[in-house]
Amino acid sequence: MRDTYVLGVGMSNFGKHLDKSLKDLAYDPIWDAIRDSKIDPHDIDIAFVGNAYGGVLQGQESVRGQVIMREAGITGIPIINVENACASGSTAFYLAHRAVAAGQAELALAVGVEKLFCGDTPTSLKALSTSTDVGIEGQMGMLFAGIYAMRFRSYMAKYGVTREQLAKVAAKNHFHGSLNPHSQYRKPYSVEEILESRTIADPITLLMTCPLGDGAAALLVGTKEMAERMGKRPIKVGSSMLGSFDISGREELSIAARTSRKAYAEAGVTAKDIQVAEIHDAVAPIELYLYEELGFCEPGGSGRMIDDGATRYDGKLPVNTSGGLTAKGHPAGATGIAQLAEVTWQMRGEAGGRQISPPPNVGMTENGGGNMAGETAVVAVNILKGE
Repeated sequence: MRDTYVLGVGMSNFGKHLDKSLKDLAYDPIWDAIRDSKIDPHDIDIAFVGNAYGGVLQGQESVRGQVIMREAGITGIPIINVENACASGSTAFYLAHRAVAAGQAELALAVGVEKLFCGDTPTSLKALSTSTDVGIEGQMGMLFAGIYAMRFRSYMAKYGVTREQLAKVAAKNHFHGSLNPHSQYRKPYSVEEILESRTIADPITLLMTCPLGDGAAALLVGTKEMAERMGKRPIKVGSSMLGSFDISGREELSIAARTSRKAYAEAGVTAKDIQVAEIHDAVAPIELYLYEELGFCEPGGSGRMIDDGATRYDGKLPVNTSGGLTAKGHPAGATGIAQLAEVTWQMRGEAGGRQISPPPNVGMTENGGGNMAGETAVVAVNILKGE
């Protein structure tokens, strides 16, 4: 396996785009990634296109990637459709990285796109609820906020985490989102405003949850030689790992903990080496849970991290400088690649008003999707290294 590098990245503004199709949403990010890479688009050897709900919501099945790439003017190459719940984009990146690392391709394109607004919110929510075993969990009528709420009530009772600390996570991410021109929500909120917003599933309030959204992101993976020709800081893929749920009883660690440990080992780093992270805060309180699962703090230490401001963009370990899913938005299939775009921008010093100083050398992304028997169905963890 040879080293691979993140080349160009591109991302649409996340939000409500009723007048745009999947093809429209993906077009600009694809070409922004190509222009950023300074490559000839004819050199792209293979494309992986991640999308989770286009079949349910747009009725476009089977050849979504081919349809999207034709609109972008890229045809004749292998185009692989990737569907893996909210980790569809991350999985597309995982496959693009593996294709180049294995020598199957010199230049691979990963695209993530989702259009969740369809003019009928219940239909969109029903589509999201299909990311479970519909023969079991689906019959219970449980949405993800309810699953997370039950998990976090237990976590709060065990460690003394408070509702105010949960709200501080959302306040941090809304502040970061206000600095991100791609973010769906660009208004900062106070802890009090977040606590006073409508309760979704106690202790989770409306401003602690990610919105429905439309959007796309794209990224090119290539060789070191290609990265050096760009004239920008080369960003190496230290590791890219996928994990799936395990109910065999053999594993005591959560899926996020298991997958992140494998990613750290492959990249030759530890959690203490991470200098910026984008993690999957589908509801803001899960960010606290992930601080512990990813090894950023000891068990029960997440509340202190948020109280100390450690995870602000100017803190010791900035987390979700993009605004996270809470503020940046969560067009499911696009989220994983958007996370990678943010970490790449931070490591290159291109993140504008939310830029970490100095630019970090080691960054990570964690992106989950679906639910199986109370555990996240799939988790992707990626480690990037600046050279």
